[in-house]
Order: sequence, then structure tokens, then C-alpha cells
Amino acid sequence: MDTLELHLSGVVMRVKAQPKARRNGIVGVHAGNLKVQVSAAPEHGKATEAVLELIAESFKLKRSQVTLQSGATTPLKRILITGISLAELTNRLNECLASK
Repeated sequence: MDTLELHLSGVVMRVKAQPKARRNGIVGVHAGNLKVQVSAAPEHGKATEAVLELIAESFKLKRSQVTLQSGATTPLKRILITGISLAELTNRLNECLASK
């Protein structure tokens, strides 16, 4: 799955964020990016923080395992996830998408 890529420090997940949504959640995969919606506004990093928290919660990770690699001010973000293998994260992503 091209949404995830191996990185020296862990796994990078490509995310397309939609701020100011009605509710927080993972919508699916679009154009190689995991599409997520967050209710937070895109000001002062609130939406980005909400995206990071949503990713951690959705994939059963500690918040400290999920950090922003790039995309602080844009909807397209690259999120670095540590402490988990690419295979395990792929399994969790597939489970999450299957439950939608």
C-alpha cells in the first residue's frame, strides 16, 4: 500500500487532512493518502494535533509514537510512526479500513 513507506526511524504515513469536519474519523484512502477528518479548525496547529491524536487512537499507538514529519500548514501531511513494523501497521490500517 503506497500510503505507508518504510523510513529509517519507523514508518511514514501519507495523510490528507480535512479540518472543520462534523466529526473525527478515518474516511478511506484517496490518491495514495489516508484521508482523515477532524473537527478542529486549522489554526495554531489545532487540526494537525487532532490528526496526530486520531492516528494514534485509531491504530492503537501511544501518542509519543506519532510525530509530524512534514505538512504542518497544509492538508497533505507525512506522519512518522515509530515502534511498529511496516507489516503490523499495514495490518492495522487494513483492519481500520475494513471496519468503515
